[in-house]
Parts: sequence; C-alpha cells; structure tokens
Amino acid sequence: MKFVCSQSELNTHLSLVSRAVPSRPSKPVLGNVLLKADETAQQVMLTGFDESLGIQTCFAAQVEQAGRLTLPAKLLGDIVSRLSAEDLVLEAPEAETVLTLTCSSGHYEVRGLSAEEYPNLPEVEAGQSAELSPEILLEGLRGALFAASADETKQVLTGVHLLSEAATLEFAATDGHRLAVVQTPDQPAAAAAETAIEVTVPGKALRELERIVQLHQGSEAIALKFDPTQVIFELGQQRITTRLLEGQYPNYRQLIPRQFSRQMTIDRKLFVAALERIAVLADQKNNIVKLSLDNERQAIALTVEAQEVGSGRENVTAQITGDSLDIAFNVRYLLDGLKVINTSEVQLQCNSATSPAVLSPLGGSKMTYLVMPVQIRG
Repeated sequence: MKFVCSQSELNTHLSLVSRAVPSRPSKPVLGNVLLKADETAQQVMLTGFDESLGIQTCFAAQVEQAGRLTLPAKLLGDIVSRLSAEDLVLEAPEAETVLTLTCSSGHYEVRGLSAEEYPNLPEVEAGQSAELSPEILLEGLRGALFAASADETKQVLTGVHLLSEAATLEFAATDGHRLAVVQTPDQPAAAAAETAIEVTVPGKALRELERIVQLHQGSEAIALKFDPTQVIFELGQQRITTRLLEGQYPNYRQLIPRQFSRQMTIDRKLFVAALERIAVLADQKNNIVKLSLDNERQAIALTVEAQEVGSGRENVTAQITGDSLDIAFNVRYLLDGLKVINTSEVQLQCNSATSPAVLSPLGGSKMTYLVMPVQIRG
C-alpha cells in the first residue's frame, strides 16, 4: 500500500473515525482504525468501530498501490495532528503490518495489525429506507438530544426516539426527570410517505451524526436505512452505523398535561441570565432554585437558599395568568432547556408545585420541554 495525501485531510478524517474507537477495546484490533487505499477510485477509506457504533469516511488521495491495514487510532492521530500542513507519504510493504509515514521533517514507523482481523460494519439488507433533510435533523437533535439519559443502566432512555407520522418527524428524549419533544414541520426531503419510522437511536451515535452534518455544510439529504436492530446514516462520503436500542420506549405523550391553570411569558435571555447568576449559589448545595410566581406584581422571584454558604434572589418581569405559586426546579434542567430554544420569548406553564411544568418557545420550532418540579420542604 502506498498513497500521498494532505496532512489536514488525513487529520480531519482520522479525528472523525477515532470517535468510534473504544478506549478499552474488547480485542486489540478494535483499538485500531482500518485504513484502506483504493487505487481505482483514488481515495482512502477510514473506519472506526466499537462493535456497536461504526464511523466510516473517505477522502481523495494519490493512491499508487492499493492495500488494507489497521493502525493504532490514538498513536496515529497524535502523530498526524502534530505534523506540518503538507503532503504526507504513507507506505506499507505488501503482507506486512508496519506503516511508514514520511514528511519533510522526517519519517515515522507505526506497527499495526492485519486488516483480516477487523470486523465488517453491519449492513441493512432487507430493511426500510428514507431521506432526511439536514435542517430537520439538526433542529430535532438540537431540541431533544440534550434530555437523553447519560446513565447507561437506563438503556432505552440513553437514546432519542424518532417517530414519523402525518408528514412530520418527531424527536423525543427523556431521562426520567425531564422530557424534550420536537415536532418538525412538513418536510419534502424527510421520510418518504410510505416509510414509517419508529426507532430509538443511541445518543452517542446521534452526537456524532450531528457533528458530521454540521461539518458538511451542504443541503444534501441524509440517507437513512434501518431494520429492527440496526440503523445506517449516510451523508456524502461519511457513514454512521449503530445498533438500535432495544425495549419499548415510554409512552411520553401521556405525561404532557393537556391543560394548565398557570401560564407565564418571559423574555428568554433575561430569564437565562438571572438563572445563570443564581446558579452559582445553587451549585454549592443541591442545584435547586425556587420560582415564586406573583400574579399581582407580574414578576417571578428566583431564590436560592444554600445553608452555610449564603442565599440569593433575582426578580424577572413576566406576563402571568393564574394564581400565585411557589415551585422549585433543578436549575441545570431549566437552563438546559432554555439554551436550546432560540426564540426571544418562552412560555412556562404549570398547574401545581408538584405536577409537571412545560417550557416552550413562542414562535419558532414546535418544541415541548417538560420538567418535573422538586418538592420544597417546609
């Protein structure tokens, strides 16, 4: 195998696939990236795979001799990232597992493993296919992905549930304490009418997909192929494959109240700024902030009591309908939701101090962010 490519191109694509390389691989070859040089296509393909998530990408190169080899992902990435922005020559004699990388300042030898040991990425042979527009995918992921659970023991809750119906694609994520649901508008480039999508995709895979779509900066549709166990996303020369999460996703729609006795309209930036200031104290104790809704004054008082540390109070004006109420939340949960909303005003609706509250943007995307309040003692 022998090819010439630019340092920046190799570094970019190595960084991309290395995100699917496990830090503690179950077998040595999975700690490597698979490098394949194609003389006919004059391109190099890189693959990273942890037996659940796989990332594959291609880039153009001057390939003089085709070949395949796996190389330590971290070591190769650390070397390439430190080299000057110039053309590099990568060469490995046939039937050998040592790659020589030559640049203007010198050369490096990296010992790898045979490509024969590297597992193939899963395929979807007899599944369904659809297309998603990048804008719709990013809108859905931005509004829902943050609410997925980080606790691996919760399994199905570590993903985002995608559901297509009535010309919309719905993204939902919950960790048991909060729920984010985004309904995308009518979508000509989204799921074909005859393809019904209902899958739960791991959050880790979707974060990588989101990163790739943002880097791509094009209007090209994302091809989606799935069967009951696997899903593949393809965008240009990039491909992500991942196992779907098993298990029944919770019936989250029944958690959202249909009516509210209290409703507030608040300037989003002012609300975020006040919460961020008072969060400094909330972080010292238990992350809890109390919201006192004052209908008479048309204002919300934000208070934090951090025993042995201090206390804080902020006032934010709001348009309030319904009786006054004291309700408390995890301040981080409120901030997470407010930061993915991009409208100037938000609506906060609730019924009581112990029932779910819902944050939603005024105008803009159709997003519902449900947060469970924290019980106020005393």
